[in-house]
Amino acid sequence: MSEVLLVTGMSGAGRSTVSAALEDLGWFVIDNLPLELIVRVAELASTGSHEHAGVAFIVGRSGGVLPDAVLAVEKELQLRHDNAKILFLDAPDDVLIRRFEGNRRRHSFTAATLADSIAGERALLASIRDAADLVIDTGSINTNQLRRRIVETFTDASTMASLRVSLVTFGYTYGIPRDVDLVFDCRFLPNPHWIEKLRPLTGLDEQVSSYVLDQEPAQHFLSDVVGMLEWQIPAFAKEGKSYLSIAIGCTGGRHRSVALAEEIRRRLDLDNAVFHRDIAR
Repeated sequence: MSEVLLVTGMSGAGRSTVSAALEDLGWFVIDNLPLELIVRVAELASTGSHEHAGVAFIVGRSGGVLPDAVLAVEKELQLRHDNAKILFLDAPDDVLIRRFEGNRRRHSFTAATLADSIAGERALLASIRDAADLVIDTGSINTNQLRRRIVETFTDASTMASLRVSLVTFGYTYGIPRDVDLVFDCRFLPNPHWIEKLRPLTGLDEQVSSYVLDQEPAQHFLSDVVGMLEWQIPAFAKEGKSYLSIAIGCTGGRHRSVALAEEIRRRLDLDNAVFHRDIAR
C-alpha cells in the first residue's frame, strides 16, 4: 500500500459520503485524526501486514484547521510517498446553505450567520483548494452520484501515481460542472430528443449511439477532440498534473454527450467509466 489521500473541503460538501465510498473500495480511512499524527500513522499503515488499496485521512471541522498546517502535512507526506494527494470537496454557497438548513446541523466555522460561516470557511480554505490535486464540486450531484464519482476515480488506485483522466457528461440546462478542466460543446449536432422513438433512450443505447456517431460532423468532432487529447494528455502528465477531467455537454446530458463521451473513452483506451451526471434527469 502506498497511496495516501488527504480529503478535505467545505463543510457539507460530502466528506462523509467520500469516506464511506473509499472504505467500500478497500481503503483504510481515518476521520479527524490530529494533523500532527497523520504522517506517523501513514507510515505505520504503509508498513502494516494488511494490504489496503490506500490510506485516506478525512480532514474536517475546518473551524479548527489551519491551512498552513494541512499543507505542511501534505509536503511531509510527499517526501515519504510520491503519490500523496489532496482531494478537495466543494459546492456553491447556496447549496451548502440549503444542506445545513435541511439537516439543522451547526456549522463548524463560528460566525454571526450561516452565510457568514460559509464565507469565512471558504476564505480560510482557499489556499488548500488552490493546492489540491483534485477538486470535486458536489453542488449539482446527489449522494449516490458522488459515490459513483469516487468509485470511478479511485477504483484503480495504482494509476494515482500518474495522470488520471476522467470523462464527465452533462446537460447545459443544468449548468456546466465547476470542477472540470476541459469543456466541449456538442449541441451543434441534431438532437435525438426530437425523434420520438429515441427520446426515452440514452446515448448508452445502440440506436441513439448510432444516430449520433453516424453523422459526419460527429466524426469530425471526435477526430479533432481525440487528436488534441492524444498529445495534451502526455503534456499534462509531463507537467506533473495528477487529474484531468474532461466534460462533454449537450442540452440535456442524456443523448449526444453520452454517446460521444463513450466513443472518446473507447478511442483513448481509458480504463475508467464515464460519469454521466445528468443521464437520469
